[in-house]
Amino acid sequence: MKLTTRGHYSVKALLDLSLQPGYGPTSVKAIATRQDLPAPYLEKLLIELRRSGLVQSVRGAHGGYQLSRAPAQISLGQILEAVGETIEPLPRHTPDAELAEDWVTFTLWHRLHQKLKEALYSITLADLYYDARSWQAAQGEETSFVV
Repeated sequence: MKLTTRGHYSVKALLDLSLQPGYGPTSVKAIATRQDLPAPYLEKLLIELRRSGLVQSVRGAHGGYQLSRAPAQISLGQILEAVGETIEPLPRHTPDAELAEDWVTFTLWHRLHQKLKEALYSITLADLYYDARSWQAAQGEETSFVV
């Protein structure tokens, strides 16, 4: 699996939204500034994330994007899938039936793929939130540990 810029930026943006007090709407510009991301590209990603139901947009002067559900209900796998990332092994390979080592390596990669997929769908934004807050506390920053 290769994590592209799309996946990386999407995870950063949603983690940013999870760190906002009350999960209220946040402008694309504010997220882009805090995360050092290009705003036009971020806007496109957030539109895809909205279409997937992970975020919702709020219009108006104090509008922007916010999470559509609690961080504990949004997994990394869902985020990556929403922006078109694939965690499927590439290239697709059909093992040679006459070579035992081909089947062994095929089975190994298949098992590793399954474990990776399980991990991505079990790690949530809430997990990342606590990791971020713990890191901030270790750096001496004031923080709240409430999700």
